[in-house]
Order: sequence, then structure tokens, then C-alpha cells
Amino acid sequence: MKKPIMAIMYDFDKTLSTTDMQNYSFIPALGMTPDEFWGATGEFSKKTGTERILSYMWMMVKLGKEKGLPLTEKWFNSLGKEVVYYPGVEKWFKRINKYGKEKGVQVEHYLVSSGTKEIVDGTSIAKEFTKIYGCEFYYDPETKQPLWPKFAINYTQKTQYFFRISKGVTNVHDESVNNKTTSRRVPYANMVYLGDGMTDVPCMVLVKQNGGNAIAIYNKKDQANVSSLIKAGRVNYACLANYEEGSDLDQTMKLIIDKISLNYQMEKKEQQLLKKEMRGEKHVK
Repeated sequence: MKKPIMAIMYDFDKTLSTTDMQNYSFIPALGMTPDEFWGATGEFSKKTGTERILSYMWMMVKLGKEKGLPLTEKWFNSLGKEVVYYPGVEKWFKRINKYGKEKGVQVEHYLVSSGTKEIVDGTSIAKEFTKIYGCEFYYDPETKQPLWPKFAINYTQKTQYFFRISKGVTNVHDESVNNKTTSRRVPYANMVYLGDGMTDVPCMVLVKQNGGNAIAIYNKKDQANVSSLIKAGRVNYACLANYEEGSDLDQTMKLIIDKISLNYQMEKKEQQLLKKEMRGEKHVK
């Protein structure tokens, strides 16, 4: 048997970062407050009937051009340096990878965000992910300005990446994800989803119902919101937004790794016993 693979899927805004990624630098560059920008986005969505994620992408481009902001991919990347994480995030990935290796489990990290991928690509933790899925712009080859949404991921569309990662079909253009298969690169039980609230519910429920683990991440002021997820049975665990060693989240994730490792060892033992039994039957014949 090959070493078991574990896939940890993360939301970004308010799961790894302390607020929406646009709030740190992009919105201030517009001369607006987050409430003003997101309020305007909501109004545009309501007025035009445009889907909420496409609305915020439209507003980023429209207002950015009005303010004369660069809006190039490189400029968006630079905004990632201003993102503020919850305690311990930057050291989390290598520590969890190391623990998994000690337990014979290959840990992989995937980001599935409705935020701006170009901003995420510029963060200090971008290199930690096996794959980053997020909203992207298509840029004019000559002017380098955004012309159209390249990818847009809303809350329910996030669920497709659960199946892609499980099957190992991570290229978004690969339609073989819909093919029926008897084997999965990452079993559902080896998948974990970390999110901060109601917008992550579709993924949380999907992961939990298929035998994986859904973890609601919360800060102290939003603890009440997470309580409803627990009562409704939509998550397995709820942990304070603290990724430091020894934290509740750290201990919970390590217990999940322990369980995956133990299940693998038990399955391996069963196969060994089965092979011995089969060899014994052949010997009798």
C-alpha cells in the first residue's frame, strides 16, 4: 500500500487572514472603507442581478480605473504582502507537514477561496499550497489591464474542488473529474476543510457527510456564529483562530492525522492477513 495522502482545504478570508484580503490595501487605495466598498458591491448586485462574486470583481475594476490604480497582475500581487494572518499561520504548514511525515502521512494543502487569487499569489504563504483556487482576471496582453473574469468561485462552486482534489484532477480545464472511478488519490475520509462561517457551509457539509472532517475557525467576537454550525451538525469541530503549536486547532489536526495513520496501518494489516490466508489456501490445494 502507498503512503496515505491527506488533503487540507482552506478558505482564506477570516480563516487564515484576519479579514477580507481586499480590506488591507486595495480598498484603502480607493479612498474607501471596507463597509463602503462592500456596501456598494451589494447595491450593484441587487440593482443589476449580478452574482455577488462577479459584482465585487466588477467593482474592483470599475472603481480602480476611476481612481487611476495600476490594476496589473503584478500590482495585485504586491498587495499580498500587506495581508495579516491569525497567530501561527506562517509556521503552521511546515509543522503539520512534519508531523504527518512522522506518522507516515503525506499532507497536502489546498486553498479554495472566493477572494482574489492575484492577491493570494503575493502572500508569504502562497508557496505552501499544492494548488491555489481563487477568482482571477484575464489581462489584456498589451495594456496588462484586467478585461474579464477568468475564474469566479462562489460559495457553492467551491464544492467541485472537493471532488477534483480527491480524484487528483486538479486542472480546472480537465473534465475527466466527472468520470466514474473506483480509486481516489485522496480518500474522502482523508480530507479536511477549514472555513470561518456560513459561506463555507456547502463545503463543510459535503466533507463531513462523506466521512472527512470540517473545522469551523472562529475569532472570539464571532463565536456565536459558529455555535449555530455545531448545533446544526454541519461541522465536526470548532477551533479558535490560532494556528500556533499547542493550540486547540493544532491538537485537533494532529489527532486527525493520527486517525488517518492508524486507519492506514489497520488496512495494511488486514491486507497482510488476507494474503497469508490466500497463500495458505493455495498450499492446502
